[in-house]
Amino acid sequence: MGDLKPLLAVLGGEARAVPPIWLMRQAGRYLPEYQELRAKAGSFLDTCYNPQTAARITLQPIERFGFDAAILFSDILVVPDALGQKVWFETGHGPRLIPLESDRDIEALAENFDLGKLSPVFETIDRVKGELPKSVTFIGFCGAPWTVASYMIAGRGTPDQAPARLFAYRRPEAFARLIDILVEASTAYLIRQIDAGVEVLQLFDSWAGVLPAHEFERWVAEPLRKIIAAVKAARPGVPIIAFPRGGATHLSRLAGTLGADALGLDTAIDPDWAVKEIPAGPALQGNLDPLALLAGGPALDREIDSILRSFAGRPHIFNLGHGVLPETPLEHVSQLIERIRGTGN
Repeated sequence: MGDLKPLLAVLGGEARAVPPIWLMRQAGRYLPEYQELRAKAGSFLDTCYNPQTAARITLQPIERFGFDAAILFSDILVVPDALGQKVWFETGHGPRLIPLESDRDIEALAENFDLGKLSPVFETIDRVKGELPKSVTFIGFCGAPWTVASYMIAGRGTPDQAPARLFAYRRPEAFARLIDILVEASTAYLIRQIDAGVEVLQLFDSWAGVLPAHEFERWVAEPLRKIIAAVKAARPGVPIIAFPRGGATHLSRLAGTLGADALGLDTAIDPDWAVKEIPAGPALQGNLDPLALLAGGPALDREIDSILRSFAGRPHIFNLGHGVLPETPLEHVSQLIERIRGTGN
């Protein structure tokens, strides 16, 4: 496996003394070069749909820090946009959508789905793939159905996704139809990302942790299984990372049933528990607290060293337990990379 890119080697089952590193939201607001581009690019959604700008943003953290993977700059809500739901972003308030209310609203999504609307994303991928260093893996992604549906029902992010949870309890058949539409659209979108040039996929289920066990199985685990199985049937050999944030003890069961090549661990997961309780098979990714990266200094070093000790001997991808915080100092990211790669000791 020595000739493989570091991230691909780990996803293939290799435990490396120095794990590959990439960070969720590594292309974003903490970088001054990102801020400079965004100031000229118009709305956030316009930025996602501008291949030249989105490609530059994808490449910026690789050029500055030398991460082992680049992740496509886009957003999970481009899928609802391609389904015909109105999506926009308000500065300081995040995403906004026209909420889904009726069965007819949901059925119209299937009728309106236009994968061609996402052609700028595929052009971004094409632009990036030719500029990445040979050792850097290119990651594509989409939001998982439960998380995307929660925004589509509420029309925005909410603290505990109560609108979607209530909708699922009160109208389970309509919610199941929405999930099925998202499974189909997300699968098509991910396959096109692979065809455009990404080498790995990550599925973000950022709100998985708000559901009780039986609802977790129905709305998180089963849709993820369907997407992973369909993508792997269509494009065998492309590794998939699943990140059911807040998945907690579900992860020990998902390791053998989800079909993913790696499981992302959020900040709340004890790495020692993960190594002991999650069966060998998928690689483990994570799970530094983004606040430890923000703090820097000795506290950051201690957390890094603890994570490295816990995952030693297990296929492991070093990452955060969630995304980089916008106020994170650049020197702390450099400290992280140097510490992991050994030059900081």
